[in-house]
Amino acid sequence: MKIVVVGLGYVGLSNAVLLAQHNEVIGVDISQEKVDVLKNKKSPIIDAEISKYLAEKDLNLSATTDLKSSIIGADYVIVSTPTNYDEKTNFFDTTMVSQVISDIIEENPKSCIVVKSTIPVGYVDELRERFVTDKIIFSPEFLREGKALSDNLYPSRIIIGDKSQQARVFANLLVEGAVKENIDLLFTGSREAEAIKLFSNTYLAMRVAFFNELDSYALASKMNSREIIEGVSYDPRIGDGYNNPSFGYGGYCLPKDTKQLLANFGQTPKTLMKAIVESNGTRKKYLVDTIIKGGSKLIGVYQLAMKQGSDNSRESAVIDLLYQLKKRNVDVLIYDENIKKDTAHGCSVESNLSVFKEKCDLIITNRMDESLDDVSFKVFTRDIYQRD
Repeated sequence: MKIVVVGLGYVGLSNAVLLAQHNEVIGVDISQEKVDVLKNKKSPIIDAEISKYLAEKDLNLSATTDLKSSIIGADYVIVSTPTNYDEKTNFFDTTMVSQVISDIIEENPKSCIVVKSTIPVGYVDELRERFVTDKIIFSPEFLREGKALSDNLYPSRIIIGDKSQQARVFANLLVEGAVKENIDLLFTGSREAEAIKLFSNTYLAMRVAFFNELDSYALASKMNSREIIEGVSYDPRIGDGYNNPSFGYGGYCLPKDTKQLLANFGQTPKTLMKAIVESNGTRKKYLVDTIIKGGSKLIGVYQLAMKQGSDNSRESAVIDLLYQLKKRNVDVLIYDENIKKDTAHGCSVESNLSVFKEKCDLIITNRMDESLDDVSFKVFTRDIYQRD
């Protein structure tokens, strides 16, 4: 089949590589730089599996910035453009998704459009009514930054928000590209699929928030956080996944998806959902208060990304701490090998790690790294297990 993937971030690129094993796939992005990198069989994002597949696999994959010409004759068009949360409207900004879908229908109304972008509950129903078509379906993604292709090759489940033949064909395309066998498939209504995505990420955020608040309690009470967490996690009903403390949940998905779900609730009672969103801010404020009490004159921020193996710093909890420290008139110095400028986020950037470590009185990092082992005595992190 001919498949077009619009938007070459983690979601789009991982799906493009997966499907290009057995289909003709064209990746479309507004960034010429991304397109050029992909044409050279290199990954424009940090993902070891994507880089490996591009270099070693025989993929029928091309890339372009020209959406309209690429979608001519396409059987499926996957839309994976960003939907950032708009704090003013308390809703996802779906402008880009809607515009892309409008362009697709205008050029190729026979293609089946699969929305992979995270969207509000009820959005596909609105699109189908607006464009008078049944060829728009939603299929949520459950990917980790830096391991997006791996999570497509070994999916926890595949969920399609439609029960038609076109939905089943698309599900089979995903199964065909995967390595894992006996994958759980679930076909649902469009609103149910949209809700599954938001509730899944909100549950993960809740779990992160729970162990972060446990860690705050242990820190304030001068107790061993790890011992408490391990004792709690030995209960098989709780388990030891997503139990590593952090500066707060962040990344591209969890902050915006929790807020969107809260907005979707409307007047429905939602004590827990509201608390999940609020707890993240509480955690960061407490950590900033704790850091400032130490009296350090120059605080270093090591890496802005939320996790190792990723270059994505969107909605990073580390950046929130940085801003709060600056508001409290604390001098902050950044070290991040992905930043090629002298300043970022209103702070100076030090490109030499040794100089950075020597200059700073205290270094904060969301995730510990072996390059900081020699100055561990001046590192503040809540990373217990050095994972996640």
